[in-house]
Amino acid sequence: MADLTLDELTALIREKVGSTPGLTANAKIVFDEGGLIHLAGASSPIVVSHDDGPADVTLRMSLATLNKLYRKETNAMTSVMMGKIKIEGNMMLAMQLEKILS
Repeated sequence: MADLTLDELTALIREKVGSTPGLTANAKIVFDEGGLIHLAGASSPIVVSHDDGPADVTLRMSLATLNKLYRKETNAMTSVMMGKIKIEGNMMLAMQLEKILS
């Protein structure tokens, strides 16, 4: 399966947040290749965009890593331990994002 683009991954995350209750803070995923996905969980409904904004947690990773999470070729905990995902900010919120990213 070919890797999904940033826009395709954003659309998938937008779908998932609609069916994943509990995200009540802002989060950001920043990609090594450039670009980002911002989840404004403090708003209702949750807004998912490429606009930069404040975040309670920031995840830094490559697009390839996010693709592997979606294909279930890896999991978030393993990726963090291997240094493929770097977390800045609220660790508990980062754990909530695992449902959305996999």
